[in-house]
Amino acid sequence: MQREEKQLDSALTAIISRVNDLKSAIAAMIHKLETEYETINWPSFLDNYALLSGHLTSLSKILSPEISPMLRGLAVLPLLLCCERDEALVTLSEGRVPAFAHDLVPDYLRTKPEPQAEQRMVQLTHKAASLNLDAAQKQVSQFNKVVGHVWEIVSKGREDWEGESTRSGIQQTHSLADTHALVTAVGMGKGLRGVVSNVPQMVGPPRPAPPPLPAPPLPKAPSSIKTNIKSATQIHPYQR
Repeated sequence: MQREEKQLDSALTAIISRVNDLKSAIAAMIHKLETEYETINWPSFLDNYALLSGHLTSLSKILSPEISPMLRGLAVLPLLLCCERDEALVTLSEGRVPAFAHDLVPDYLRTKPEPQAEQRMVQLTHKAASLNLDAAQKQVSQFNKVVGHVWEIVSKGREDWEGESTRSGIQQTHSLADTHALVTAVGMGKGLRGVVSNVPQMVGPPRPAPPPLPAPPLPKAPSSIKTNIKSATQIHPYQR
């Protein structure tokens, strides 16, 4: 008898430990969903879900008949039902169960699902068993087609997103300073050889540049030149 009690105590201790680990993982996941819902990504969510799945698998192994063979032969019965607040029960349940009342006993000590849920499960099981192989294959093919279509949409969206991120990371191939220099050179001639770059000086009449060689006689010479020619004619002795 003492050996069975020790096995039961060790099994209950292991079960409580695994349940606490599962409870901590669920609380951490709920906290992350409530506080990091804007920044959480799908791989991080899958990691948390895998952690929960691992805890559930460990708990299922402990509850197996090979490790805990005595649990199936035990029954839990309420010894005392009270509607008043029980502080010890509040502390033990972390504030979730204030009193072990009559309305909570069926939910906490049940070994079977609720009658409505059990009836629904029976209907689904009967429907699945009555389905023939051809109809099942058609449903599986249709489901795979829908999943494949969704996968194509997700893959295309991912490719578009990666393409946009790649295009945004292309190095700049133009210079703003060179663009301004080209515009000023075309519009105002700035920086070109042989062209006056200061535009406001071009407003007045252009000044004539001095000729490098003697220019041909102008059709209308100034009055000073005419006076000099007449005086030279009177002085020079043409007649002898």
